[in-house]
Amino acid sequence: MDALLAALADPARWRLVNLLAERPRSVGVLAQLAGARQPQTTKHLQTLERAGVVTSQRTGQRRIYALRSAPLRDLAAALSRLADTADQAGGLRETYDRYGLSLRAERLAAEEPGWADGRSFRFLRSLTGRPELVWRHLTETSLLARWWTPDDLRVSELVFEARPGGRIVLEYRDAEDADGSDLVAGRAEGVVDDARPGERLAYRLSPALPDGGPAFTAHVDFGLRPTGTGTDLEVHYRITGSTVDSADFIAGIEIGFGQSLDKLAAALAAEPRTTDDTEHDTDTRSTK
Repeated sequence: MDALLAALADPARWRLVNLLAERPRSVGVLAQLAGARQPQTTKHLQTLERAGVVTSQRTGQRRIYALRSAPLRDLAAALSRLADTADQAGGLRETYDRYGLSLRAERLAAEEPGWADGRSFRFLRSLTGRPELVWRHLTETSLLARWWTPDDLRVSELVFEARPGGRIVLEYRDAEDADGSDLVAGRAEGVVDDARPGERLAYRLSPALPDGGPAFTAHVDFGLRPTGTGTDLEVHYRITGSTVDSADFIAGIEIGFGQSLDKLAAALAAEPRTTDDTEHDTDTRSTK
């Protein structure tokens, strides 16, 4: 397939393929119709033959070339499969398109500093696991690193001191950047404002612009409420200190943070059930 693509990429060879699609032709006639010299035409035809897209046979003093359709049909099928994959609904491509729409709207709105101040987002998730377990996933770095990025990113550096005044550092990279050679996808630093285990976690976090300055400050407040089946998590996300250059970050909040919370829900659902959880569920049912 690689040899075929390389052979077809040359405009002169593509012209010869088009001529041979009409009927088999000799080298001399192909050179005339293509407006090229015969030696150069011969070299192009040899390249196409090595790639398997044409065949030739000698007839008297002439060599006649003909097009082989099977490799072209195989290539067309491969391209069609690629197009079908790209057109599939859902997944990262749909997220990319949604972010693109949001990005254009936010860039148009970002005319002066403070343009997004006061903007807020609200997220709700019903989670499996009691508040104590959810709290661990919100504050312990080994568990936090599993979910605290959107789907296509991974945590590359993380500091989270779960106490008032505690320091926060979050750096993330592309999920497929295994060796760290690609550019850092994002970095943010902040501080914990409130930490009441199993009840409330509040912090401020500022994503960094390329020059190192803060894009804006996110005030994030997690509220945990126990339920009969686990924990209801309510998150309030509010923006202050927005710069003109923060539009690219703000455009991804609803999508990206929502994906992170979905990953949190999946991580908790995968946790093994403990005896305490089972007894808690039994006690809850018995009181109804």
